[in-house]
Amino acid sequence: MLAMKVTTGIATLVAIGVLAGCTIVNRTPPQQEQTQLERRQYQQRDFDTNDVKLVMKAVLNTLQDDGFTVRNAVVDLGLISAVKEIMLTDRSAVGQARSPAQTWAEVFIAAISRGRSQPTSPQEPTRYRNIQQIEATINVSPFGQRQTRVRVSFVARTLDNEGAVIESYPVVDPNVYQQFFVKVDKGVFLEKQKF
Repeated sequence: MLAMKVTTGIATLVAIGVLAGCTIVNRTPPQQEQTQLERRQYQQRDFDTNDVKLVMKAVLNTLQDDGFTVRNAVVDLGLISAVKEIMLTDRSAVGQARSPAQTWAEVFIAAISRGRSQPTSPQEPTRYRNIQQIEATINVSPFGQRQTRVRVSFVARTLDNEGAVIESYPVVDPNVYQQFFVKVDKGVFLEKQKF
């Protein structure tokens, strides 16, 4: 009997050890923080022209073609800030999923209670993800005798229906920046050709 309990106890410990080992092996390693130098490598590009204004125009045109609204452009500093807003179709409440039945129920309750001074039951307004915002900050400056350097950084934000920021994070995907610079390069070519 004692031998059976010891064998069962050892088997249980071995099983726990195996399962614990599996969970450690299957975990994805945490992403390492990028260094400033690593970010700069994909956030900046040099263009073969010393005409800073021409490159700024190409950047502005690229932003506008991509649906950004330019908020500020300071030619003397080579600074451009722009934002792009995307309305989200998923109107699920912040922190929880909502069914279509819940959405329609709220619509009907709002329609029925229209004209009343106070709702029948006090409820906190439902918050949901409303807008995805992408903010671009760009610096255009001379580099050497014959080049212009462009550095861009993108920040993505999600806003709720009341305009409060739910989440905000820098865009660290090098492909996003590469695609942007391909478009700016085409824009520089078009500006040089005076199209």
